Amino acid sequence: MVNQNLTATEIGFTHEDFAALLDKYDYHFSPGDIVPGTVFSIEPRGALIDIGAKTAAYIPIQEMSINRVDAPEEVLQSNETREFFILTDENEDGQLTLSIRRIEYMRAWERVRQLQAEDATVRSGVFATNRGGALVRIEGLRGFIPGSHISTRKPKEELVGEELPLKFLEVDEERNRLVLSHRRALVERKMNRLEVGEVVIGTVRGIKPYGAFIDIGGVSGLLHISEISHEHIDTPHSVFNVNDEVKVMIIDLDAERGRISLSTKQLEPEPGDMIKNRDLVYDKAEEMAAKYREQMLAKQQGLTVAPAEAEEVVGAEEVVEAEEATTEEVSAVAATEEAATEVTEEVSAVAATEEAATEATEEVSAVAATEEATTEATEEISAVAETEEEIPAVVEE
Repeated sequence: MVNQNLTATEIGFTHEDFAALLDKYDYHFSPGDIVPGTVFSIEPRGALIDIGAKTAAYIPIQEMSINRVDAPEEVLQSNETREFFILTDENEDGQLTLSIRRIEYMRAWERVRQLQAEDATVRSGVFATNRGGALVRIEGLRGFIPGSHISTRKPKEELVGEELPLKFLEVDEERNRLVLSHRRALVERKMNRLEVGEVVIGTVRGIKPYGAFIDIGGVSGLLHISEISHEHIDTPHSVFNVNDEVKVMIIDLDAERGRISLSTKQLEPEPGDMIKNRDLVYDKAEEMAAKYREQMLAKQQGLTVAPAEAEEVVGAEEVVEAEEATTEEVSAVAATEEAATEVTEEVSAVAATEEAATEATEEVSAVAATEEATTEATEEISAVAETEEEIPAVVEE
């Protein structure tokens, strides 16, 4: 039977030896480290966590989640093992302070950066508003929607509790800035159904010195003062009033900046009609828009149409005829050049000397001038041809 009354001297291991052994195998923890830990004890406003240090570490309730926590049991359970972030160094009692919130915070920023890179649309409920805009939470992070990027007719105060589609404008972890746009998300969705050159009906929602803001199906487009009429306009107020219903044409869609540019100038049958006869502009809107689209198509295809000719083009058939005529002219020029090249090559092949080849080439160049010159060049070519059969073939080509 083993004697349990052995002294420290008999076993050769003292309390000092045990302390030294602990020091030898003690891990050194530093703020910023992420370590595994097991919940040792849950306290009223925090919890004790065993992370392998001499003293159990402590996590206060405010560090348990990126979201609001009223009781530790909402996040932690006894004997649960998970990762913890070392928030501060040991205090005078040798105790470390831990955080879960910091881990969630880092991973949330990583996630929103990824979402921004993907240009993703996210949805979030407004939990508060202020004078500048509205506040939302994305992946647990607080985000801000500037008032200029809220696209709704409701007062901001009535948005609390409402879920909005949002696009990222700025993601800056260092400055703790997460800025989003409701308007851009709506514009992108609307843009999927809109096209440049399309005529839409909208309502004037605001007038500024530089233009009018037109609501087109829940998104706002800008009708710049320079795009109202071909005639000079001192102020948009002289043409429009708030709540006017207008017909406008889309001339640009900028999804990246969430902007829609509009025009009534391009719909004027005659310069100044938006000032003198707005009803005529609206009646002819689709017809003028069709002309605009045709001109844009011609530009994209690399065809140059004179302004006077462009005004005379009324329908798609005339545009096609103009394009065919241009194509025929180009083909004729190309054929002439090709024929001249082939003739020159044939002459060079049958020329007896370099001098004769040069003279024949000069004669060939005169072919384009007159019929008489063409006959002379043909006779000259016939003189230097090896056979009578080859030259007629060349002339025919």
